[in-house]
Amino acid sequence: MSDWGPVFVSVILFVLLSPGLLFQLPAHRRWVEFGNFQTSAAAVMVHALFFFALLCVFLLGVKVHLYLG
Repeated sequence: MSDWGPVFVSVILFVLLSPGLLFQLPAHRRWVEFGNFQTSAAAVMVHALFFFALLCVFLLGVKVHLYLG
């Protein structure tokens, strides 16, 4: 059996933390904008750091495992 937990956690976090999709931090005019579908280099870096931090928390701290098959 293979462990699909890291795959599902990574995909869900990638979709939710895509800059401009749900929210963007930092935004062009304010600190946070919701659903503007625009991005900047600073927003990409901030969202990449959030992605890495949350992925480490879920995979190393919480130890999410999902076995299929």
